[in-house]
Amino acid sequence: MRTHVRAMALHAPAFARLPSAPATIVPAPHRLAIAATLLAASVGAHAQSAQPTDTAPAAPVVLAAKTADNPTAAQLKTTVVTASRTEQKLADTLAATSVITREDIEQSQAQDLPTLLRGQAGVEIVQNGGFGTSASIFMRGAASNASLVLIDGVPVNSATSGTTNIAQIPVSQIDHIEIVRGNVSALYGSQAVGGVIQIFTRKGDGGPPRAYAEVGYGTNNTTQANAGIAGSFEDGKTRFSLDVSRFHTNGISAQDPRFAPKVNPNRNGDDNTSVSASLSRKFGDTWEAGVRLFQSDGSSSYDNAFGKPTDLNDTDARVRQISGYVKGNITDKWNTRFTVTQGDDYSYNYLNSKGNGNFHTSSNQIDWANEYAFMAGQKLIAGYTRLEQTVESNTNFGRNNRHLDSPYLGYEGTFGKHQVQANVRRDMYSDFGGANSYWLGYGYHLTNQWKFMANASDGFRAPTFNELFYPGYGNPNLQPERSISKELAVQFNGGERLGLIKLTGFQTNYTNLIQSLTVFPYTAANVAKARVEGLELTYTGRPLFGVDVRASFTRQNPTDLDADKQLARRARQFGSVGLSKTFDKFTVGGDVFYSGERYDTGGQHLGAYTLVNLRARYDIDKSWYVSAHLDNVFNKNYQTVYGYNTLGRAIYVSLGWKQF
Repeated sequence: MRTHVRAMALHAPAFARLPSAPATIVPAPHRLAIAATLLAASVGAHAQSAQPTDTAPAAPVVLAAKTADNPTAAQLKTTVVTASRTEQKLADTLAATSVITREDIEQSQAQDLPTLLRGQAGVEIVQNGGFGTSASIFMRGAASNASLVLIDGVPVNSATSGTTNIAQIPVSQIDHIEIVRGNVSALYGSQAVGGVIQIFTRKGDGGPPRAYAEVGYGTNNTTQANAGIAGSFEDGKTRFSLDVSRFHTNGISAQDPRFAPKVNPNRNGDDNTSVSASLSRKFGDTWEAGVRLFQSDGSSSYDNAFGKPTDLNDTDARVRQISGYVKGNITDKWNTRFTVTQGDDYSYNYLNSKGNGNFHTSSNQIDWANEYAFMAGQKLIAGYTRLEQTVESNTNFGRNNRHLDSPYLGYEGTFGKHQVQANVRRDMYSDFGGANSYWLGYGYHLTNQWKFMANASDGFRAPTFNELFYPGYGNPNLQPERSISKELAVQFNGGERLGLIKLTGFQTNYTNLIQSLTVFPYTAANVAKARVEGLELTYTGRPLFGVDVRASFTRQNPTDLDADKQLARRARQFGSVGLSKTFDKFTVGGDVFYSGERYDTGGQHLGAYTLVNLRARYDIDKSWYVSAHLDNVFNKNYQTVYGYNTLGRAIYVSLGWKQF
């Protein structure tokens, strides 16, 4: 990291990261059949899909059963909060939710966050090269700036582009992740149209202090190391954690010179240093106060198709967040939480070591959340959020700050076999006005195992600073993009062996989508309409021979209604299957990822692909372990962005230690 630079970062100026136009394609039937066969084989006759859940920013982190030898049991016993802003069992959520526990992260051996998220139900990852390069998230066909990313409850999306620099968030700092699929603007406001990905950093539990460390090495001179300590003092009243990590890779050339002759064919490497820390203190029986810090500094190189073959393009990036909170019970029925957060997202770009654009989003947020259990099985949720954003850049934006006031209200109740959730929210922006949103869900327990669910919602995405104020492109008269969503789902909970299976049908209609005018003055305008509809199948279980199985498959139709084309970079079908089996001290597993055909923003064809990864871990004793994983076993050559390379076959080995 250049010492004089504070950074935010994707690997191109923020304006270059504006949403792109859609395109069309119909996937080959035989590839769909292959993916469906893989899923069916993994689910088996007793299939059951564990639908992970999400955590809400104002609520405590997920409570997962510490059964590292049984990931399925841990999943089914998980408690989450993101799907409703209150604590719920995974199987009780009405919104389509998923959770990735710390045990899942360690078992996956994922090198970075984009790799970890790839294969999650409803989630497509698009990346401009190897580790550290710009990565975009498409959830259920929504645009890359229409899915909200939170760290410990606070948004980290860039105010200029609307996207999040997920490639610079290291997995070693993560305790768990909760994912809500589908529109939840009524809970979290703008950008939650596609869904919410909430990342929880590590924190101390109630046990004595314990240290841990891991080092690893792999293909392309990839090295990683992290170490930390977490625990508590005074019988759990004071809890703390500290984790530091370092990642380096020589990388690959991001762009293929066959498609972009002017790019520099050199390797595009990545360096990242990150730290997370937390400290909390309990007061009395119910009150607690705490502080958290997360900071990730990255330095990467990238390719520019419009430069010279000798050009060196670099980016320094920083994602930082500092927060403090107080929570407790005002009465035996009313608990409250007050959180103050300051966050930064920096990006400094360089061309041949000279400044070539910088963007810095500073966000200050307060959130006051309340939960009132007025009778058994009945809760009211009420809160208020104030967000202030400032953009600093060498680009002269027409306006560089705005604030947002958001009151929200929710209800959650059960009546015998019936379950109801309702949420409403009002977001008032200083730069363009206000937007209302709602979410209404219903669940009915047909039996102890079978459950029917339905929900309807509307949502919005506020225009970004680029869309409102970027010189020559921004339009200060823009209105929010709007969406209306509907879902129907059926769920079977067969316990640890049969697992949790869920089949969901969904549809979202988008209006007022923001795109560039095709005629002068080529500014942003509310001119487009789109629709995404499809089916989603998820499964988590241990159906046969003690093999843990996790699978998902999505069949969708993401359509640009104006052009009657498939939305760009979104496949009509994609899915994954993960298997894992433990033999005493030895654990082996593997994953298969499949994505159907797509078109890029310029209409270029992107072929379907299937990736196979293998992994193994050996516990030398209670403290020491060694692990290895082989990615892209068959060295598949594929693209998620036209003209950009992806990683070929690669192997990584790690040695770790945990204090007991």
